[in-house]
Amino acid sequence: MIKKSKVALLFGFFVFTWGSTVLSQVADTPVIHSQRPPMAQLQLEELASIVSQREDSQQLWAPIPGWAYGYDSQPLPGDTPPVPRPGNGVLLQGEDIAEIQRPLSIEGSSATFTRQEIRHAQDVIDWFPEDYPPMPDIIKYGPESLRGGPDWACGSCHLPNGKGRPSNAPTAGLPVSYMVQQLNDMRNGLRYSADPRKPNMPNMIRMAKAMTEEEILESAEFWAAVPWTRRLYVMEAELIPEMYLNPNNNMFFTVGTEPVEPLAGRIVETPIDTYQADYLRNPRSGFNVYVPVGSLAKGEELVINGGAGKTIQCGVCHGQDLMGLGLIPGIAGRSPSYIMRSLYDMKQGTRNGTGAQLMKPVIENLNIEDMTNIVAYLASIIPPDPVPEDLQ
Repeated sequence: MIKKSKVALLFGFFVFTWGSTVLSQVADTPVIHSQRPPMAQLQLEELASIVSQREDSQQLWAPIPGWAYGYDSQPLPGDTPPVPRPGNGVLLQGEDIAEIQRPLSIEGSSATFTRQEIRHAQDVIDWFPEDYPPMPDIIKYGPESLRGGPDWACGSCHLPNGKGRPSNAPTAGLPVSYMVQQLNDMRNGLRYSADPRKPNMPNMIRMAKAMTEEEILESAEFWAAVPWTRRLYVMEAELIPEMYLNPNNNMFFTVGTEPVEPLAGRIVETPIDTYQADYLRNPRSGFNVYVPVGSLAKGEELVINGGAGKTIQCGVCHGQDLMGLGLIPGIAGRSPSYIMRSLYDMKQGTRNGTGAQLMKPVIENLNIEDMTNIVAYLASIIPPDPVPEDLQ
């Protein structure tokens, strides 16, 4: 059990240790110029192999919750991520050039883009520029040293508004220092995925190593300036509509209308409108979240009260509204798939930065069901509407 007397000590140590480390990095960022070899020469397959070998050497503490990583099976020894498609919008095999160059539009936006432009991951489209500050080059085009290669820009995966998708991190509204720390953890081998098949973590490691200190700080400051707002609609269920797990982006797509598929202890995030969220990449499009029956009440008990000593109240560090506190990230209303991966990776030992180390005693006594209940409840919290000055 985690005793109450440890709460204040843990929180104080967290703020002192993590805060002093991260703030010093942020303060020094403009004058640090690391002399790294250009990452463009490092093949993605080689990086994936390095990560996979490191992960395969570890015994899993529990079966991987495949739904959180975008799989319906367990990883096997020697598994590596697939090589992603190029991010430069080239014509893919079997595509109709006339179709992908047809102008498309979205209700509420004055912009028009073709499908080829929409999927061009090194020139991120902007349906709603009024929703956030102007995208800096690092968000729109990616790291300067990788442009023209196969890599994707930050805003392509995380979306210009930082809402992201279940397969990646929701970056909007996170503290600058937290994001700087995470990118440095990836650079330094302190953060990678417990599931060696997950394709975007090797990409993130590659990008983090390619980014200059200025690009890291600029991207973190942009995301931090975008308010976190609601995009999830959570419901408990035993049966859900039939789902298709898309292997190209590790997302669940709803293909049925009647509740016929057992949820079976999973959490399933699926676009409310697949065409809007996936084909058009509408950053305002929301997601339905199906969670196990009873998980919201059980998760609330763990999050708010610590589960009778099984853990500590999340609000001690993440703020009473769970929207973040100082250097510590907000967790309210964010992707349960992402937070589940974070918790599992920390306990598995594939996240070892300062913040992750301080989380480990907090999650030490939690099992997969506990974590599922926690992330279900967190996803159900509706973030407060931003105040007007947050939108400037």
